[in-house]
Amino acid sequence: MPLYEMRKFVAPEFIFGVGCRRRVGYYARNLAARRVLVVSDPGVIAAGWLKDVQADLAEIGIESVVFHGVTPNPKDHEVMAGAALYAQERCDVIVALGGGSVMDCAKGIGIVYSNGCHILDFEGVDQVEVPGPPLICIPTTAGTAADISQFCIIVNTPSRYKMAIISKTVVPDVALVDPQTTLTMDPYLTACTGLDALTHAIEAYVSTASSPVVDVHALAAVTLVWHNLEQAVADPACLPARENMALGSLHAGLAFSNASLGAVHALAHSLGGFLNLPHGECNGLLLEHVIRFNMDSASDRYEQIGRAMDIDVQGMTERQRAARIVGEIGAMRSRIGIIDSLASRGVHLTDIPELAAHALNDACLVTNPRRANLGDIKVIYGEAL
Repeated sequence: MPLYEMRKFVAPEFIFGVGCRRRVGYYARNLAARRVLVVSDPGVIAAGWLKDVQADLAEIGIESVVFHGVTPNPKDHEVMAGAALYAQERCDVIVALGGGSVMDCAKGIGIVYSNGCHILDFEGVDQVEVPGPPLICIPTTAGTAADISQFCIIVNTPSRYKMAIISKTVVPDVALVDPQTTLTMDPYLTACTGLDALTHAIEAYVSTASSPVVDVHALAAVTLVWHNLEQAVADPACLPARENMALGSLHAGLAFSNASLGAVHALAHSLGGFLNLPHGECNGLLLEHVIRFNMDSASDRYEQIGRAMDIDVQGMTERQRAARIVGEIGAMRSRIGIIDSLASRGVHLTDIPELAAHALNDACLVTNPRRANLGDIKVIYGEAL
């Protein structure tokens, strides 16, 4: 019998380092771009990052059109509007400049244009027949890793939940991961996106689809995020902390894109779409409760995660180990300003059946280390109230 199960590992070309965003013109030219659709949002534009991208494209004779109608938690109708603009302006390459919402919207725009379908038709795993146009991603946050992943998360507005589109066709062609762009994030956004990266790493490591290659990236991400997030929140101008957070997010993205995720993300997608809450905030409020639920099924894996955080859990029972890790995560979450519970954000006991129903159908639940049924999901939501 083989020692390891057969696993694939998918990653785009990426450059990591301060200033690498200025290579956008070079890569757009390599992709034979003549007219680029730059997908961004008002906050990123106000921070000044768009003008550099447009200048770098113009310098080598590439025209650009800007679509900035993207809100936090990108909506189905925003994707459709972007795809219409892409077709109307006869663009041939997409550049995504922003956080996870912008990058996911850009992915959606591409596949809608190429397939001539509505974005809602792509929900699930491997439901995209034709890849989108070439896509270059320049992330301005450190957490989502949409710039390198096989995931595209879009809000289904009629049903009020986030749907997951998982396909190799939405992996960007190039990611330019420039930590300098994260310097303009405010502390709370830094906290939310950082917890998203930490959750990616933890869920990938305990995933039933993990592999030795995934494990290397997942544990590296846990270490980097755990030891740098608080400093990035406390001192947003600290470039070394920002670099380590961007690198941690990159490692976490390589891990979860190939091992998928788990119950935290399944429940967070439902919750975030229902109340339009920041994704990382949802993860942060659910992570501790899911770890308790999962501990018996992945005790050794959580022990390794604890070690990566420099938490000594050796010799503890599974219950003691869960309590120690959960306690440390909860304390850190409070220190970076993500406090209280779901109830304080408007979730009511009567909302749980609808939230649980959507979470149960989320593709991320498939690779959770412990099988979760509808009743289990309702209990986890209830504990997080």
